[in-house]
Amino acid sequence: MDPFRRKLGGIRLLVLDADGVLTDGRLFWGPGGEIGQSFHVRDGYGLKRLLESGVEVAVISGRRSEALASRMHELGIARLFQGATEKGAVLRALQHQLQRTREETAALGDDEPDLALFAEAGVTLAVADAHPALRNAAEYVTRACGGNGAVREIVDLLLASRGRA
Repeated sequence: MDPFRRKLGGIRLLVLDADGVLTDGRLFWGPGGEIGQSFHVRDGYGLKRLLESGVEVAVISGRRSEALASRMHELGIARLFQGATEKGAVLRALQHQLQRTREETAALGDDEPDLALFAEAGVTLAVADAHPALRNAAEYVTRACGGNGAVREIVDLLLASRGRA
């Protein structure tokens, strides 16, 4: 088994950014404000499978979105942190609460604010259309773009590393 897959096998916490990772990064606005976001159904199914396998999932987003809160509730993801201006601090507190180490944590992001997550994670992951700063810092870059199956790609890698493909 290659070293990267071995590292994946030890992951017990997957942390995701929201906009640009769970979504394609586009925001839909109407006269009253945000009217919606688009989430990929296969990402959701994959996250449910990952939770069932015993891996914790958290979402740390710099923005607040009712659409995101609703989707995470539907998927059973209780660890949702919105309006996080200090993503690294939020992740450190979560790791402490869950008694997870840096080496047991993987982070998937798409833009420069997610470098703070990378600083606290043992495995760093970027979506295909991430900002170059993230792609260059990531150990693995997905083939899929954010909001288009990138999360499912990571989930499948994590499950395969546990023999649950």
